Amino acid sequence: MEDDGHRSGPREIPVRATPSPSETPGGKGFPTQSLHWEKTSHRHPPMATGIDRIIQHLGGADAAARLTGVGTEAVRKWRQARAIPPKHWPALLAAGLSLADLQGETAPSTPIMASPRMPDPTPARNDASLPSPPEGATAALVLADGSVFWGVGFGAHTARDGFSVGEVCFNTGLTGYQETLTDPSYAGQIITFTFPHIGNVGANGEDLEATTIAARGLVVKQDITEPSNWRATQRLDDWLRAQGVAGIAGVDTRALTARIRDGGAPNGVIVFPVDGRFDIPALRAAAADWPGLEGMDLARTVSCTQTYEWDETCWAWPRGYARQTAPKRHVVAVDYGAKRNILRCLAEAGCRVTVVPATSTAEDILRHQPDGVFLSNGPGDPAATGVYAVPAIQGVLAAGKPVFGICLGHQLLSLALGARTYKLARGHRGANQPVKDLATGRVEITSQNHGFAVDADSLPEGVRVTHVSLFDGSNEGIACDAKRAFSVQYHPEASPGPSDSHYLFRRFVEGLDQAG
Repeated sequence: MEDDGHRSGPREIPVRATPSPSETPGGKGFPTQSLHWEKTSHRHPPMATGIDRIIQHLGGADAAARLTGVGTEAVRKWRQARAIPPKHWPALLAAGLSLADLQGETAPSTPIMASPRMPDPTPARNDASLPSPPEGATAALVLADGSVFWGVGFGAHTARDGFSVGEVCFNTGLTGYQETLTDPSYAGQIITFTFPHIGNVGANGEDLEATTIAARGLVVKQDITEPSNWRATQRLDDWLRAQGVAGIAGVDTRALTARIRDGGAPNGVIVFPVDGRFDIPALRAAAADWPGLEGMDLARTVSCTQTYEWDETCWAWPRGYARQTAPKRHVVAVDYGAKRNILRCLAEAGCRVTVVPATSTAEDILRHQPDGVFLSNGPGDPAATGVYAVPAIQGVLAAGKPVFGICLGHQLLSLALGARTYKLARGHRGANQPVKDLATGRVEITSQNHGFAVDADSLPEGVRVTHVSLFDGSNEGIACDAKRAFSVQYHPEASPGPSDSHYLFRRFVEGLDQAG
């Protein structure tokens, strides 16, 4: 399998002056060899040569970590990436290296991160000296700090003088890009896929978590190819075009992901103009002016507007989806941006599921006389959504109804119990996230998508931590036995992702049986 664009140094890529019609964005896909901006522009290009020499100059990896204070893991990543991020340069200077040492590693005869046709990376300027797009570029990702990533657009063109603005995040999942794009929790975000082969299985009408795409755009490395899967009914490019969503290919997604990892998720805009014209200063200003997800209530925008019943169960070979015809318990699911596969898992577990809008009050929920209440996933800041959701949840808890929450539902339940939430620097997004169950010591590989987390130190007496992330130690689950309520930050429905945590749906239903 090809890696995600990492090389030990820049490579020579032959560039044809004029692509043939079959290789244009409207044909079979722009050829990879013509993407001469594959090494994309950065405002501060990292050092890309002589990493081992620098480490040895400092006395080895352990000494380098100690002298610079960056830690052995950071030094390991220097070697792995063959580059040292600019944020570590001051520590290197303080450790005894000279500026000449660093400049000697960053001043080869040709630019490190750009081909000869790529303009030197500079902040966006509102003047006539602004560089024009590289040859063949039809789309751009512009970050709030002025950084520009050029590439080839696919999917839907952005409207004249239009663009898609959002928080640029990354997802590490190897499969399930269609489920990811339609996950309502991605509302307000532009997704960078770290896996290079996006679009290789096409698109179909079954692998949807919502009717429409929630994400505001996507960034990929490789061009979209013809689908190679028996379930595909159309190309990813065509599906995106029908949904009105733009994407950009040919981007060094590894470099962009490292930028997000080190500096947090930035605001950005994707533009794929019909006329090929780019107003970079205006795009930068739009990204900088976007308020960001903190303080933003997006659940209201993706929730259903009317109550409905759900009885579809999980997909299985060879029958596909089925219907729950003999439910044993009744659950009301509050839709803050519910994924379809969560509802399927509830139905599969033997529940009749009634879905109600995010703004439903406790009275609205209890009117359906449920055996239990489920709080769904969703986008945005839980504190903002909590303005109307927390009183409703507290009313449900006061009525003695068992409660189970996932993702945003976990955060809202925590707020209702008296805890606080906060925004993560880069979030957890992907299908390979390790979580430890503190009761059993068992480690689950989980699917996650969240940019906010519960502050475990703020949990009140009587509420205990049940799960923790093995990536950063952040909270991944709580339980309040007195209220018969529990929740997890991750996605046990496994769509996409592993099925390690399916037991949580059974646990919830077993609790309903005991309560009944």
